[in-house]
Amino acid sequence: MTEELDILLRKYVLQNAVKYGGKPQAGTVISRVMGEYPELRSEGRKISMLTNAIVKEVSRLSPEKQKEELAQVAPRLLEELSLTKEHVKAGLPALEGAENGVVMRFAPNPSGPLHLGHARAALLNDAYVRRYGGKYILRIEDTDPRRVDPDAYTTVREDCTWLDLVIDEIVFQSDRLDTYNEYARNLISIGGAYVCTCEADQFRELKLAKRACPCREISPEKNLELFEAMLNGEYGEGEVTLRVKTDIEHPDPAVRDFSALRIVSSPPHPRVDATVFPLMNFSVAIDDHLLGVTHVIRGKDHIANTARQRYIFDYFGWKPPVYRHYGRMGIEGVVLSTSQMKAGIADGIYTGWDDIRLGTLRAIARRGITPEAVRNAVLEIGIGETDISFSWENLYAKNRDIVDPVANRYSFVPDPVLLEIADAPCGFVAQAMLHPNDPSRGYRNLPFDGSVFIPKADLVCPGMIRLKDLFNIRLGEGKDCLVATFAGKSLDEARKAKAPIVQWVPPEHTIPCVLHKPDGDMKGYCEPMVALDAGKVVQFERVGFVRIEKATAMLIEAYWGHR
Repeated sequence: MTEELDILLRKYVLQNAVKYGGKPQAGTVISRVMGEYPELRSEGRKISMLTNAIVKEVSRLSPEKQKEELAQVAPRLLEELSLTKEHVKAGLPALEGAENGVVMRFAPNPSGPLHLGHARAALLNDAYVRRYGGKYILRIEDTDPRRVDPDAYTTVREDCTWLDLVIDEIVFQSDRLDTYNEYARNLISIGGAYVCTCEADQFRELKLAKRACPCREISPEKNLELFEAMLNGEYGEGEVTLRVKTDIEHPDPAVRDFSALRIVSSPPHPRVDATVFPLMNFSVAIDDHLLGVTHVIRGKDHIANTARQRYIFDYFGWKPPVYRHYGRMGIEGVVLSTSQMKAGIADGIYTGWDDIRLGTLRAIARRGITPEAVRNAVLEIGIGETDISFSWENLYAKNRDIVDPVANRYSFVPDPVLLEIADAPCGFVAQAMLHPNDPSRGYRNLPFDGSVFIPKADLVCPGMIRLKDLFNIRLGEGKDCLVATFAGKSLDEARKAKAPIVQWVPPEHTIPCVLHKPDGDMKGYCEPMVALDAGKVVQFERVGFVRIEKATAMLIEAYWGHR
């Protein structure tokens, strides 16, 4: 059986490697195998171990060798990948002009860690690079000192690593200021830009009235002098702006003579000693050309930016990338605004960027949601132009498919009450499986010695309840509610009586536990064996999947994931 399973898993690992540019993802393979072969779910632990071992072996092969072996052992799976390029797969349509490979970029601002909104852009671009082959650039757009958090230079890259993005090159725009200045000079020289000294309110009135700024008629020679004065510090912040000449009657006011470079003197930039910085549309257009970007996938809130950037491409005679704009994705239930998150952390409302009430990838990871689940959910959404609402339930379903086969099961009793049980067989030890579909993982031993903790919410007074994996008890009423009597061991009798099955822990073999949830903490007791899974996702039976973050002899701390 092991040999057959090894052959099966290797086929899917090879296909995954070919699909994702030579870097197979164990979680995705496990999820697919469990979905297509449900009879193997009882072998979850073995499959996880074998898959991870095979992923290491296959990762050592070159992409060519991976594809060659896949063609030999599973030509059908290789053919399935070729069909993916011709048909819509996981919500992703084909890209025009991508047949010979693509160069794509993910371009976050380092104002804080990445959140779910960033993940959509990052993963969609990543998926196309993996699909067509080519190059993926992480471009840190840090030319606005007011929006730069120095710590984000590290956190953004860490988040990209967590997402398993196939990054080939990292570019910092703050390293390229001389390049932007040189292209600004070129644009001025050909009459495509001018230095504007109008006050902001004055220019806004002219723009809205579709009237040209007086500075627009200044000669290129004089504009070059003004630009050098701007670079030499002869102007202060807000006194001068370099503008790109566009159609002054363009139907979108945002496109009319938009700003290209401006002065920002405070706060100082953490990486460079400069005061003149390009705005996004200028630096992005220059970089997309110089870095050879072939395709740009971004939200439709960038449609006006696309129009502005095309002016720069046209002035220099460059071929623009292929643009795709997807619809807005509303995400309810978490905070996504970087400024709000930063203010909340400073005020002590949030414990940090990984506070599980936030929508950062760090908060998501803290809850035990895997990068594979985020990827699968995002790719299923795709790049449609229709505005959508992000489905948490869909994300949880994707994560459940990944963690359910490997997560150990434990008892957790929130808001506990102590029950004394009369006439019960003391010394009885309940054996509960660590995983219901994998007996090979072993059992947890829960010794009974006359009393148990159960959740207060599960008190049925009077009535019968079934202590899971133990026996049945009957509760009294009124003041006798917390004194139960033994009611037999038969599970069939409990089912006939429609008795609820209740989690319990023995008072002498427990450890305090806090389950942190977005809507508040749950406190109670759990089994001491939970500590063995520190750092992992487990299932608190009849509660949900949680991630065990800390485990000491005095306390278990867990973070809520989902049911």
